[in-house]
Amino acid sequence: MSYPAIDFLFLSEEDMIKAGVKDMPACIEAMEEVIKCLNTGDYVMGGENHNSHGSQVSFPKNPPFPNMPKDEGDDRRFMAMPAYIGGPFDLMGMKWYGSNSANRKKGLPRSILTVMLNDKDTGAPIALMSANLLSAYRTGAVPGVGAKYLAKKDASVCGICGPGVMGKTSLAAILAACPNITEVKVKGRGQSSLDAFVSYVKETYPSLEKVDAVETVEELVKNSDVVSFANSGGIDPSAYPFVKSEWIQPGALLIGLSCFDMDAVDMRDHCTLVVDNMQLYEAWEEEFPYPSFGPNNIIGSKFTDMAHDGIISKSDITDLGDIIYGKKPGRVSDEQIFVYSVGGMPVEDVAWGKICYEKAVKLGLGTKLHLWDKPDMS
Repeated sequence: MSYPAIDFLFLSEEDMIKAGVKDMPACIEAMEEVIKCLNTGDYVMGGENHNSHGSQVSFPKNPPFPNMPKDEGDDRRFMAMPAYIGGPFDLMGMKWYGSNSANRKKGLPRSILTVMLNDKDTGAPIALMSANLLSAYRTGAVPGVGAKYLAKKDASVCGICGPGVMGKTSLAAILAACPNITEVKVKGRGQSSLDAFVSYVKETYPSLEKVDAVETVEELVKNSDVVSFANSGGIDPSAYPFVKSEWIQPGALLIGLSCFDMDAVDMRDHCTLVVDNMQLYEAWEEEFPYPSFGPNNIIGSKFTDMAHDGIISKSDITDLGDIIYGKKPGRVSDEQIFVYSVGGMPVEDVAWGKICYEKAVKLGLGTKLHLWDKPDMS
């Protein structure tokens, strides 16, 4: 990039697909590098603690102005998620999106996302990209990193709770990390979405021997080696899928990509607790004062609540980066059960965005946009 003139690249969803945004094995590899950066501290996210998930704008239930959006319990919000990620990425960026469940009535996804990549020194834009697929694949890939290090090598049965986009991408990552899986079970709330998911999985992964929808959480968890909770959920833990320890297959890996719940003592006594970035959950402790679990529906916030209550100590929560770097043991037996919490962080969007951007440049994709030849005021 030459200065003071500034050009940057716009990448549509079609451009992003051609640039490999749906390349799950490559995305898993990138997310492993991100987790290494998180573990060494080579990153900065928002907030005074440099670990904030992002800044959210929500709306009042009774807005005082007629044009102001209303909170009707339909995920009506906007969110900005800035981050710098170092290591092999060394880039600043931000994911920005608006979310509204009513979008589906208009044929739109619940959230519409973009990512902006910026020069870390000048702040100049480098690329603006469509990010629904980018976000979906990086979100699914983080469970894939967990499965690589925590799942049994001979894992053969996978359960997916939630037949939506996150269910599809987390399944793709788990299948990439666990090549011996032959059976997939899925639980959802609507028959049409379940039928569509089963058809999608059979068509996309024809080598699978069995793909079935199940009706209960118990059926989903029993005899499953890896279970991904990718379902939607609010702030009431009593409404989350609940797992009893007696249902869990010895050696199983439970991945909390979204909300689910277990008895705290059951988790302490039967499970090894792992998170993708411990400092994120400590930041959530500040942002969602005790009890954090519920206001934040990710199971890792229940881990920190358990530490607050003296049920466990903070040292009983393992950072996945410590396992990758060999600082702490990962799986030590085929009987060991893991609960792995995935929080989702903007560093992941920036990292995967950079890789897709570099491939797009190499392939000559995208539309060049001109910011200025020389700034009018400087």
